[in-house]
Amino acid sequence: MAIPDGFIDEIKTRIRPSELIGRTVALKRQGREFAGLSPFKKERTPSFFVNDEKGFYHCFASQEHGDIFTWLQKTQGLSFMEAVEALAREAGLDVPKSEPADPEREARRKRSLDWIEAAQAWFARQLASPAGGHARAYLESRGLTADDMARFELGFAPDQRRGLTQALMQKGASVRDLAEAGLVIEPEDGGEAYDRFRGRITFAIRDPRRRMVAFGARALSKDQRAKYLNSPETALFHKGSTLYRYPEARTAASDPKSGASGLIVAEGYMDVIAFSRAGMGHAVAPLGTALTENQMALLWRAGGEPVICLDGDAAGQRAAALAAERALPLLAPGKTLRFVFLPDGADPDDLLRDKGPEALREAVARPRPLIDVLWEREVQAGPLDDPDRRAAFRKRLRAMCARISDPDVRAEYRAELDARLDALFARAPRRRSGTGRGAQAWTPPAAPSRDLVESVRKSRPERASPLARQVLAGAIEFPEIAFSEAETLAELDFGPLDSLRDAVLDACLDPAFAPEDGLGAQLAARGMTGVLARLSADRAAARAALGGSEADASSRAEAWRRLSATYMEQVAHDVRKAEDRARIEDAFNSDDPDAFKSCLAAVRRGKMR
Repeated sequence: MAIPDGFIDEIKTRIRPSELIGRTVALKRQGREFAGLSPFKKERTPSFFVNDEKGFYHCFASQEHGDIFTWLQKTQGLSFMEAVEALAREAGLDVPKSEPADPEREARRKRSLDWIEAAQAWFARQLASPAGGHARAYLESRGLTADDMARFELGFAPDQRRGLTQALMQKGASVRDLAEAGLVIEPEDGGEAYDRFRGRITFAIRDPRRRMVAFGARALSKDQRAKYLNSPETALFHKGSTLYRYPEARTAASDPKSGASGLIVAEGYMDVIAFSRAGMGHAVAPLGTALTENQMALLWRAGGEPVICLDGDAAGQRAAALAAERALPLLAPGKTLRFVFLPDGADPDDLLRDKGPEALREAVARPRPLIDVLWEREVQAGPLDDPDRRAAFRKRLRAMCARISDPDVRAEYRAELDARLDALFARAPRRRSGTGRGAQAWTPPAAPSRDLVESVRKSRPERASPLARQVLAGAIEFPEIAFSEAETLAELDFGPLDSLRDAVLDACLDPAFAPEDGLGAQLAARGMTGVLARLSADRAAARAALGGSEADASSRAEAWRRLSATYMEQVAHDVRKAEDRARIEDAFNSDDPDAFKSCLAAVRRGKMR
């Protein structure tokens, strides 16, 4: 019974030895390796080294040597199968059911690797031959030299139906071998197999273990239906789990001189080559698709802050938002994405040719954090000019945060977004006119000034009015209202209940606040249990006034806004009455009968304010 070699290889591509071993051994980077004190023998100077590129560790003090499977066997006493199961779980893979070893299947995998290598050698010869003159001229027009073409493993597939097929069959390949390697297409009608790539420049694609597993190809003729074409999915090649030039980029990023905190992700093959020619060899590209979760895992293995470099046009913005969305559940401390948007119409290859390597380096020197991309997408999704739209905006942001699995990262995102919300809505106009069929949309009246409120407070009873208690009780009973209507809540005067109102607002600003959990625990922690109890009799009335739990959240919020508007008008009316009384009293005390009569008449006509 055996585990297929391909499954073992997949685990090795997903788990870095330094990450696994670094959990129990303090490792420090030394060039392209990690060094630490031997876990197998007491020592004062490091003699234990881990090499991620080669996938092994070696201890010079004890001569212990092995890979991630050996490490678990040596340090945890596991059997090989137990180590496979443990590492498969960590890598997010299911261990294949035990089955007899299939020597023929493994032999076919080995043949596929050999024939892909042979195909690359043939493509490279074609590029250097007279038949590749047109392809070389194109590459030279993009600034590449002959050395560059060899360094980046470029090739040329002539526009011949069976050029590669015949060349490899002469070396002993069968049609089945070439089809399994993704090099030929077998017609469904049983006709003669023919080359998959024709009339194209080829780009060699290697997996994280540096094995050549596929090709990308760019058309030279505008008549070709697809500008770029990749190898099909095979036993060796999975598009969503592979990045162009990943092994080379990971090596470049591990060099301390690179100063890289992660890889650069460009859009295409030529962009990656442009970055490398500009001295930034730590660039990769997805294979014609949006970044997948598996590709992000590969990126984070080479550094916690990869930079996604995209065009600044609408398509680039959409691609950035999609990558950011996919990354959310995977975010963890030290694992994020950053973004760079190039000027519209420009790509890395253009910048390199037109302005030189320094311009390209400057373009990626100041990447933007992932949260900026998500925030701007939501801000630009539509106007925020009324409470309903702002509430929907807040809800989208909350839902976005909820997708982050790591609790610490989720709390930080919520705190940051809350701060941005406060800043955004503090600047936003609070009164807007409606446009529906020429009618004026309802807007709450402006709150009276604090000075006027204070002038009334002294003359008001110590107990808050029933309407004030109902408004506050409604916000507590339905916490989503307290959160989305915090601006209005902060402006209202609740007299002796102001301390409870302030505690509600503080709770809403807490990064751990979740409306669905209620406000009881948060208010109790702030010493509001007694005050909250005195409000309990008003909560049933508040629920009824807002439509109860049967009403949808939007309807309840609208009812609360109308209730609070009525309360604002009541306060404003009380303020006006207090002002009128003060003016009448001043006129009476002036000893001027005419002034007193004039003042009293104005109040009666409703003109005194």
